[in-house]
Amino acid sequence: MIVVGAGIAGLACARELVDAGVPARVLERGRVVGGRLASKRFDGRYADIGAAYITADDPAFQGRLDSWRVDGLAQPWTDTFSVFQDGEVTTSTGPMRWSAPGGLRSLAEDLARELDVTLDHEVRELPSADAVVLAMPGPQAERITDLGVPQEWSPVLSAVLTFAERGWDDFHGMFVNGHDVLATVSDDGDRRGDRAPVLVAHSTGDFARPRLQDPAAAAGDMAAAVRDLLDLGAPSDVRVHRWTFAQPTPQDGDFARKDNVYLCGDAFGKPRVQTAWLSGRAVAHDILQRTDR
Repeated sequence: MIVVGAGIAGLACARELVDAGVPARVLERGRVVGGRLASKRFDGRYADIGAAYITADDPAFQGRLDSWRVDGLAQPWTDTFSVFQDGEVTTSTGPMRWSAPGGLRSLAEDLARELDVTLDHEVRELPSADAVVLAMPGPQAERITDLGVPQEWSPVLSAVLTFAERGWDDFHGMFVNGHDVLATVSDDGDRRGDRAPVLVAHSTGDFARPRLQDPAAAAGDMAAAVRDLLDLGAPSDVRVHRWTFAQPTPQDGDFARKDNVYLCGDAFGKPRVQTAWLSGRAVAHDILQRTDR
Protein backbone atom coordinates (compact mmCIF):
# COMPACT_ATOMS: atom_id res chain seq x y z
CA MET A 1 0.00 0.00 0.00
CA ILE A 2 1.17 3.52 -0.74
CA VAL A 3 0.07 6.59 1.18
CA VAL A 4 0.84 9.94 -0.43
CA GLY A 5 1.05 12.69 2.16
CA ALA A 6 2.50 12.61 5.67
CA GLY A 7 0.00 14.87 7.38
CA ILE A 8 -2.01 13.43 10.24
CA ALA A 9 -4.53 11.74 7.90
CA GLY A 10 -1.84 9.91 5.95
CA LEU A 11 0.13 8.97 9.04
CA ALA A 12 -2.99 7.73 10.86
CA CYS A 13 -3.85 5.58 7.83
CA ALA A 14 -0.37 4.12 7.52
CA ARG A 15 -0.13 3.54 11.27
CA GLU A 16 -3.40 1.59 11.26
CA LEU A 17 -2.35 -0.52 8.28
CA VAL A 18 1.07 -1.36 9.69
CA ASP A 19 -0.37 -2.20 13.10
CA ALA A 20 -2.67 -4.66 11.32
CA GLY A 21 0.28 -6.30 9.57
CA VAL A 22 -0.15 -4.62 6.17
CA PRO A 23 3.03 -2.96 4.84
CA ALA A 24 2.52 0.67 3.89
CA ARG A 25 4.93 3.18 2.42
CA VAL A 26 4.39 6.90 2.96
CA LEU A 27 5.60 9.41 0.36
CA GLU A 28 5.85 13.06 1.38
CA ARG A 29 6.93 15.95 -0.83
CA GLY A 30 8.03 18.10 2.11
CA ARG A 31 11.17 17.93 4.21
CA VAL A 32 9.27 17.01 7.38
CA VAL A 33 6.10 15.18 8.34
CA GLY A 34 3.02 16.89 9.74
CA GLY A 35 1.34 18.82 6.95
CA ARG A 36 -0.76 21.56 8.57
CA LEU A 37 0.14 20.12 11.96
CA ALA A 38 3.11 22.40 11.50
CA SER A 39 5.75 23.88 13.76
CA LYS A 40 8.63 25.96 12.46
CA ARG A 41 11.82 26.99 14.24
CA PHE A 42 12.54 30.69 14.64
CA ASP A 43 15.67 31.73 16.56
CA GLY A 44 15.97 28.35 18.25
CA ARG A 45 12.30 28.04 19.25
CA TYR A 46 9.44 26.28 17.50
CA ALA A 47 6.20 28.16 16.85
CA ASP A 48 2.99 26.48 15.69
CA ILE A 49 2.13 27.99 12.31
CA GLY A 50 -0.57 25.61 11.07
CA ALA A 51 -3.32 24.20 13.27
CA ALA A 52 -3.72 26.39 16.37
CA TYR A 53 -4.81 23.59 18.69
CA ILE A 54 -6.50 20.20 18.86
CA THR A 55 -9.96 19.32 20.17
CA ALA A 56 -11.59 15.92 20.63
CA ASP A 57 -15.16 14.66 20.94
CA ASP A 58 -14.52 11.19 19.51
CA PRO A 59 -13.61 8.56 22.14
CA ALA A 60 -10.89 6.97 20.01
CA PHE A 61 -9.20 10.27 19.27
CA GLN A 62 -9.53 11.34 22.89
CA GLY A 63 -7.70 8.14 23.75
CA ARG A 64 -4.96 9.12 21.30
CA LEU A 65 -4.66 12.52 23.00
CA ASP A 66 -4.56 10.89 26.43
CA SER A 67 -1.71 8.64 25.29
CA TRP A 68 0.21 11.66 24.03
CA ARG A 69 -0.43 13.34 27.37
CA VAL A 70 1.00 10.37 29.28
CA ASP A 71 4.07 10.51 27.03
CA GLY A 72 4.47 14.24 27.71
CA LEU A 73 3.77 15.20 24.10
CA ALA A 74 0.36 16.88 24.48
CA GLN A 75 -1.36 18.86 27.22
CA PRO A 76 -4.77 20.45 27.85
CA TRP A 77 -4.41 24.15 27.08
CA THR A 78 -7.64 26.08 27.58
CA ASP A 79 -11.40 25.92 27.12
CA THR A 80 -11.71 29.72 26.98
CA PHE A 81 -11.00 32.00 24.02
CA SER A 82 -11.43 35.72 23.72
CA VAL A 83 -13.74 36.99 21.00
CA PHE A 84 -13.27 40.34 19.26
CA GLN A 85 -16.28 41.72 17.42
CA ASP A 86 -17.54 45.24 16.69
CA GLY A 87 -14.73 46.76 18.73
CA GLU A 88 -15.55 44.76 21.86
CA VAL A 89 -13.74 41.84 23.46
CA THR A 90 -15.70 39.12 25.26
CA THR A 91 -14.86 35.55 26.22
CA SER A 92 -16.30 32.28 24.98
CA THR A 93 -16.09 28.89 26.67
CA GLY A 94 -15.98 25.81 24.48
CA PRO A 95 -14.28 22.43 24.24
CA MET A 96 -10.89 21.86 25.82
CA ARG A 97 -8.19 22.85 23.37
CA TRP A 98 -4.97 20.84 23.51
CA SER A 99 -1.47 21.99 22.65
CA ALA A 100 1.97 20.39 22.47
CA PRO A 101 4.98 21.58 24.47
CA GLY A 102 7.28 20.53 21.63
CA GLY A 103 5.06 21.97 18.91
CA LEU A 104 2.13 20.24 17.26
CA ARG A 105 4.39 18.69 14.62
CA SER A 106 5.90 16.56 17.40
CA LEU A 107 2.61 14.62 17.46
CA ALA A 108 2.93 13.81 13.77
CA GLU A 109 6.52 12.76 14.34
CA ASP A 110 5.31 10.38 17.02
CA LEU A 111 2.77 8.82 14.64
CA ALA A 112 5.51 8.45 12.02
CA ARG A 113 7.88 6.51 14.29
CA GLU A 114 8.90 3.18 12.70
CA LEU A 115 6.83 3.88 9.59
CA ASP A 116 8.40 3.69 6.14
CA VAL A 117 8.35 7.40 5.28
CA THR A 118 10.19 8.91 2.32
CA LEU A 119 10.57 12.70 2.50
CA ASP A 120 11.35 15.14 -0.33
CA HIS A 121 9.43 12.86 -2.70
CA GLU A 122 6.89 14.66 -4.86
CA VAL A 123 4.35 12.33 -6.49
CA ARG A 124 3.27 13.60 -9.90
CA GLU A 125 1.55 10.52 -11.26
CA LEU A 126 -0.44 7.76 -9.65
CA PRO A 127 1.83 5.10 -8.10
CA SER A 128 1.26 1.43 -8.83
CA ALA A 129 0.05 -0.40 -5.73
CA ASP A 130 -2.78 -2.56 -4.45
CA ALA A 131 -4.22 0.61 -2.93
CA VAL A 132 -3.14 4.24 -3.12
CA VAL A 133 -4.21 6.71 -0.48
CA LEU A 134 -4.04 10.40 -1.36
CA ALA A 135 -3.98 12.10 2.01
CA MET A 136 -4.09 15.70 0.83
CA PRO A 137 -6.49 18.45 -0.25
CA GLY A 138 -8.64 17.46 -3.21
CA PRO A 139 -7.19 20.08 -5.62
CA GLN A 140 -3.72 18.64 -5.02
CA ALA A 141 -4.98 15.09 -5.52
CA GLU A 142 -6.57 16.06 -8.83
CA ARG A 143 -3.11 16.96 -10.14
CA ILE A 144 -2.20 13.30 -9.72
CA THR A 145 -5.38 11.59 -10.91
CA ASP A 146 -8.99 12.39 -11.77
CA LEU A 147 -11.08 11.36 -8.79
CA GLY A 148 -14.15 13.39 -9.66
CA VAL A 149 -14.38 14.71 -6.10
CA PRO A 150 -14.69 18.51 -6.20
CA GLN A 151 -13.56 20.31 -3.07
CA GLU A 152 -13.52 23.99 -2.17
CA TRP A 153 -10.71 25.39 -0.04
CA SER A 154 -9.85 28.83 1.29
CA PRO A 155 -6.26 30.02 1.80
CA VAL A 156 -4.78 31.43 4.99
CA LEU A 157 -1.63 33.36 5.82
CA SER A 158 -0.07 32.75 9.22
CA ALA A 159 2.20 35.38 10.74
CA VAL A 160 4.61 34.68 13.61
CA LEU A 161 5.25 37.91 15.51
CA THR A 162 8.16 37.97 17.96
CA PHE A 163 8.40 40.77 20.52
CA ALA A 164 11.17 41.85 22.86
CA GLU A 165 8.87 41.18 25.82
CA ARG A 166 5.29 40.24 26.59
CA GLY A 167 3.45 43.56 26.34
CA TRP A 168 -0.14 42.34 26.27
CA ASP A 169 -2.68 41.37 28.89
CA ASP A 170 -2.79 37.61 29.33
CA PHE A 171 -5.07 35.73 26.96
CA HIS A 172 -4.94 32.29 25.38
CA GLY A 173 -6.29 32.85 21.92
CA MET A 174 -8.75 35.16 20.21
CA PHE A 175 -11.36 34.72 17.51
CA VAL A 176 -11.42 37.93 15.47
CA ASN A 177 -14.82 38.33 13.82
CA GLY A 178 -15.67 40.71 11.00
CA HIS A 179 -12.06 41.85 10.52
CA ASP A 180 -10.57 42.65 7.11
CA VAL A 181 -7.23 41.01 7.90
CA LEU A 182 -7.35 38.74 10.95
CA ALA A 183 -9.33 35.61 11.76
CA THR A 184 -7.50 34.41 14.90
CA VAL A 185 -4.59 35.39 17.15
CA SER A 186 -2.95 32.91 19.52
CA ASP A 187 -0.47 33.50 22.31
CA ASP A 188 2.13 30.92 21.31
CA GLY A 189 4.05 31.35 24.54
CA ASP A 190 0.91 30.58 26.51
CA ARG A 191 -0.11 27.51 24.53
CA ARG A 192 3.41 26.12 24.52
CA GLY A 193 3.84 26.91 28.21
CA ASP A 194 7.17 28.74 27.98
CA ARG A 195 5.75 32.30 28.11
CA ALA A 196 7.77 33.33 25.08
CA PRO A 197 6.76 36.77 23.70
CA VAL A 198 5.40 35.28 20.48
CA LEU A 199 2.00 35.71 18.86
CA VAL A 200 0.73 33.76 15.86
CA ALA A 201 -1.99 35.35 13.73
CA HIS A 202 -4.05 33.71 11.01
CA SER A 203 -5.57 35.81 8.25
CA THR A 204 -8.94 35.68 6.63
CA GLY A 205 -9.23 33.89 3.31
CA ASP A 206 -10.11 37.12 1.49
CA PHE A 207 -6.94 38.78 2.76
CA ALA A 208 -4.76 35.80 1.87
CA ARG A 209 -6.11 35.07 -1.60
CA PRO A 210 -4.46 37.95 -3.55
CA ARG A 211 -1.21 37.66 -1.54
CA LEU A 212 -0.32 34.00 -2.05
CA GLN A 213 2.41 34.72 -4.59
CA ASP A 214 4.31 36.95 -2.18
CA PRO A 215 3.25 36.18 1.39
CA ALA A 216 6.23 37.98 2.92
CA ALA A 217 4.85 41.25 1.55
CA ALA A 218 1.84 40.83 3.85
CA ALA A 219 3.97 40.97 7.00
CA GLY A 220 3.53 44.70 7.53
CA ASP A 221 -0.26 44.64 7.16
CA MET A 222 -0.67 41.63 9.44
CA ALA A 223 1.66 43.09 12.08
CA ALA A 224 -0.21 46.40 11.98
CA ALA A 225 -3.54 44.63 12.40
CA VAL A 226 -2.28 42.68 15.45
CA ARG A 227 -0.72 45.80 16.97
CA ASP A 228 -3.96 47.73 16.54
CA LEU A 229 -6.04 44.87 17.94
CA LEU A 230 -3.94 44.43 21.09
CA ASP A 231 -2.51 47.96 21.39
CA LEU A 232 1.09 46.84 21.04
CA GLY A 233 4.38 48.29 19.95
CA ALA A 234 6.30 47.04 16.95
CA PRO A 235 7.44 43.40 16.93
CA SER A 236 11.11 42.66 16.55
CA ASP A 237 10.44 40.11 13.83
CA VAL A 238 7.53 38.98 11.62
CA ARG A 239 7.53 35.83 9.49
CA VAL A 240 4.65 34.89 7.20
CA HIS A 241 3.77 31.42 5.91
CA ARG A 242 1.14 30.69 3.28
CA TRP A 243 -1.38 27.88 3.34
CA THR A 244 -2.92 27.72 -0.12
CA PHE A 245 -5.32 24.97 0.99
CA ALA A 246 -6.16 25.74 4.61
CA GLN A 247 -9.90 25.73 5.21
CA PRO A 248 -12.07 23.20 3.34
CA THR A 249 -15.80 23.29 2.85
CA PRO A 250 -16.92 20.13 4.71
CA GLN A 251 -17.99 17.07 2.71
CA ASP A 252 -20.14 14.11 3.69
CA GLY A 253 -18.63 10.72 4.43
CA ASP A 254 -15.29 9.73 5.93
CA PHE A 255 -13.35 9.56 2.65
CA ALA A 256 -13.78 9.18 -1.11
CA ARG A 257 -12.77 6.19 -3.22
CA LYS A 258 -12.46 5.52 -6.94
CA ASP A 259 -11.44 1.94 -7.68
CA ASN A 260 -8.33 1.37 -5.54
CA VAL A 261 -7.55 5.07 -5.03
CA TYR A 262 -8.66 6.82 -1.85
CA LEU A 263 -8.87 10.48 -0.87
CA CYS A 264 -8.88 11.39 2.81
CA GLY A 265 -8.31 14.36 5.08
CA ASP A 266 -10.04 17.02 7.14
CA ALA A 267 -12.41 17.98 4.33
CA PHE A 268 -14.50 14.94 5.31
CA GLY A 269 -16.24 16.49 8.29
CA LYS A 270 -15.75 19.58 10.39
CA PRO A 271 -12.26 20.86 9.53
CA ARG A 272 -9.98 19.96 12.43
CA VAL A 273 -7.18 17.60 13.34
CA GLN A 274 -9.51 14.95 14.73
CA THR A 275 -11.40 14.79 11.42
CA ALA A 276 -8.20 14.16 9.47
CA TRP A 277 -7.12 11.42 11.90
CA LEU A 278 -10.50 9.70 11.74
CA SER A 279 -10.59 9.96 7.94
CA GLY A 280 -7.19 8.31 7.58
CA ARG A 281 -8.16 5.51 9.94
CA ALA A 282 -11.46 4.98 8.11
CA VAL A 283 -9.56 4.48 4.85
CA ALA A 284 -7.26 1.95 6.52
CA HIS A 285 -10.24 0.01 7.88
CA ASP A 286 -11.83 -0.05 4.42
CA ILE A 287 -8.60 -1.37 2.88
CA LEU A 288 -8.33 -4.03 5.57
CA GLN A 289 -11.91 -5.17 4.96
CA ARG A 290 -11.33 -5.40 1.23
CA THR A 291 -8.15 -7.44 1.74
CA ASP A 292 -9.82 -9.71 4.35
CA ARG A 293 -7.42 -8.63 7.06
